[in-house]
Parts: sequence; C-alpha cells; structure tokens
Amino acid sequence: MKLVTFRTKDGKVLPGMISGEEVVDLAGSGYGSVQAIVEGGEVSRAAIEAVKGTAPKLKLADVTLLAPIARPPRIFGIGLNYKAHALESNMKTQAVPTVFLKLSSSVVGPGAEIVLPKNATQPDYEAELAVVIGKGGYRIKAEDWEQHVFGYTCCNDVSARDVQLATTQWTLGKSFPTFTPLGPWIVTKDEIADAHGLNIQLTIDGEVLQKANTRDLIFRIPQLIEYLSSITPLEPGDVISTGTPEGVGMGRTPQRWMRPDEDVVISIEGIGDLKNRTKAEA
Repeated sequence: MKLVTFRTKDGKVLPGMISGEEVVDLAGSGYGSVQAIVEGGEVSRAAIEAVKGTAPKLKLADVTLLAPIARPPRIFGIGLNYKAHALESNMKTQAVPTVFLKLSSSVVGPGAEIVLPKNATQPDYEAELAVVIGKGGYRIKAEDWEQHVFGYTCCNDVSARDVQLATTQWTLGKSFPTFTPLGPWIVTKDEIADAHGLNIQLTIDGEVLQKANTRDLIFRIPQLIEYLSSITPLEPGDVISTGTPEGVGMGRTPQRWMRPDEDVVISIEGIGDLKNRTKAEA
C-alpha cells in the first residue's frame, strides 16, 4: 500500500492511497490524515480495507502530492552511515550511530521547491532511505524491529555544510525551510521484502551523483531502532533517515553544491522517485 497526503484543486488536504494512476480518497475511513492512519495501526488498516473499494477516486494528475506526513513528531537523521561516505567526509565511523535531529518545519513534499538560503553558501544533497515508525516503544530489542516499522519513504537530507560544520551541532544546518523533502508516498513494510537490499541513487539534471545499495548501511535498521529507543521512546510517525551514501557535493573534487534551477531526483528501488527543483531565496 502506498499512502499519500494530497491536496485537491479546491484546496482540501486529504489522506489517500495510490491505485495505478489514481488516488483513492481515504477520508471516509474515519482517519483524517496519514499520521492518524499510522497511529491507528491494524485498526486503521482494517478501516482502509473496508472502504477502499467504494471510496472516491481522483486522477493522480489532478491532485498535488504533499509530504506523506506534514509534520512528523521527530526526524532522526543518521550521519556517516555508509563507510565510503564517512571516508569522503574525512570523518571517523563511530562505535554507535551518529544521530542528529531535523526540525519538522523543514519538511516539504514531492514537487516542492528546495529554497537555497541567502545565508548558506554550501547547500548539499543527500539521498536517504527513511523509515516511518508505526508502533512506538521504549527500549525495543533489535530482533523486534519490524513490529515497530510502518513503512518506508525517500528523504533528501539537504544540508548547508557551512552552517552545519561551523559547530559540532548539526541540527540547524540541516533545518532551513524546505531542507527535508519527503515522499512521494509511504510504502507499507509488507511491500518491501528486504529494506537492506534496495538500490538508491540521486541525480541532478539527469547526472547520477549518488548510487549505492542499502545493504551497505553500517548501522542497519534493527540497530538504529534499538539504539534510539534505548534513549528516547519512539512514537508513531517518527522518521528515521538512515544516512546517505558516497557522492555528496562536499566529498567531490571540486566540491559540487546545489545551484538554483536544478532538478534533484532521489530514486529508491521499491519506493519510487522523489523529485524537487532548487530555487534561490528571493
């Protein structure tokens, strides 16, 4: 199941499900948002199954897709989680995951513009597989990780490197408005046979700049869930962006920063394409 948040031509924002080239309007399920569906667990899944055959359908071309969850409770970013990326960044791989937060105010959806700030000169791209937590929990065991995953989506962990690396704290350099594109939808976990075997790539104007496979993650999803939940209880709708592979602009020679009017596309096998265009701040 591919769950979306979409806006109709008359401005209504609704939860939906992709069916071919159509969107099934799930407002009649009793759940007014994708976040509510995630929180509802098996009960909300049953409600969707009960209405999907008779629910209104709209052409995908006639709606605007938004971020699947507009304001996730929390966005946990994982740094340096591919060995080759740690090497190109001249940073050591840590004994435990490197974790930072991205502010939910930075979230935008597919098709939205990535605004390059006036006060950041080194805007960088980062293609990442993002995990959406379904069932919350505290001190979750690694072997129980799948019970707590709702699904997966694409994330662009946009980073202003000059701001990020000015201090040891990364959050603000990764949280400018529009710096967390998510989408185009959440694919429920039952549709992904192995989250640790997905091809992932990023292109800018058709040029492949990142290309890897999630099998190369240093800390895999079970370890990330166990580690994060050992410190803070995970909540439904939390997003864990699992880290980016090599090929980021910072690690290139010469360095390659995002520029205005470029098409940035993240593609993850089994999920889809997250497309955004860059724009200079006015």
